[in-house]
Amino acid sequence: MIISVDGSAAAGKGTLARRLADHFGFALLDTGLLYRAVGLRTLRGGTDPSNREAAIRSATELTEEDLRDPQLRGDEAANAASKVGAIPEVRAALLDFQRRFAASPPAGAAGAVLDGRDIGTVVCPDAEAKLFVTASLEVRAARRLKELRERGREAIHSRVLRDMQERDRRDSGRDVAPLEPAEDAFVLDTSELDPDAVFAEALKFIKSRQERL
Repeated sequence: MIISVDGSAAAGKGTLARRLADHFGFALLDTGLLYRAVGLRTLRGGTDPSNREAAIRSATELTEEDLRDPQLRGDEAANAASKVGAIPEVRAALLDFQRRFAASPPAGAAGAVLDGRDIGTVVCPDAEAKLFVTASLEVRAARRLKELRERGREAIHSRVLRDMQERDRRDSGRDVAPLEPAEDAFVLDTSELDPDAVFAEALKFIKSRQERL
């Protein structure tokens, strides 16, 4: 079984995806780390991530072990990700990576949970259960601000809010795979729900889909 979890930044999809994977014993893929992993792999090979041939090679040689690197959350990986993400061949290679993961989950898992932005619409349009997680802009900005401060980073609410607005515009307005729910996705607004309530709602939907299989 494939469960797609798409949605806006700081809406809670990452937390939900992890809980679902743990609950069902499914393999989990945080697709947001893929470009960071490719960028970091290219850097460690001694090449600038904007180098097309090197970035493509890193993308085609990417392994699941690369996605467990603790340095993926750092600024270096984020900056490198923006460079490799501009290369079409890298995007194509990572699309193949995601689809292979979903079709053949590692460690013999009975299913896969993919956390991303276009899983239900582009990567796995045939996923048995599709979730689209969202929340109001104000709620998401407050959550991101709290996260940044807990990580010891200076952050101002107005700046976080503005950055999130800009990211929303980019995600929903891009020509290729804009951020939008699949027609058959369950849209889950987490604005006024705690993580347990979000999980319960998602679980109820997924079980209803399992009953139809």
